[in-house]
Amino acid sequence: MTEGEQSRLVAWGREMRGVHDRLREALRVTREEVAAGVPAEPATRDLLLFCHGFCTALTAHHDGEDRRLFPAIAAAHPHLRDTLRSLEQDHSMIAHLLGALQRAVDQRADASELDRHLEGVAAVMESHFRYEERQLLTVLETLHLDAEVSTVLGPL
Repeated sequence: MTEGEQSRLVAWGREMRGVHDRLREALRVTREEVAAGVPAEPATRDLLLFCHGFCTALTAHHDGEDRRLFPAIAAAHPHLRDTLRSLEQDHSMIAHLLGALQRAVDQRADASELDRHLEGVAAVMESHFRYEERQLLTVLETLHLDAEVSTVLGPL
């Protein structure tokens, strides 16, 4: 393996951490917008954009993992299949929470209700990210996956 190939392999772990950090930041900004209140129509449109952007980014991240990353890990590390199944279940739970958040935004829920939805997403998302990083970062250092980062980890 050349030095360039090793650098690319190790980059998957850095890329995952980077995407997780950007998603955490997007959630933080969204929560700040909710805390600032949404009484006026322009503010409501801004909140819709923040929530939609965050929900879209997180969904794309999980879809990429489910379609590209997890199958590659399962093929190279069959002993991790139960871990990957658990992570996919988290993805399903987060998708359900994001759907409820989107419905609340569409119905113009008040700030306290939106924050409750965001708090639920934040709790599950953070737990999921930490578990995923503990279980997979070392594996990602040696994973050979010939794909674009945005296809595997989302467009963030």
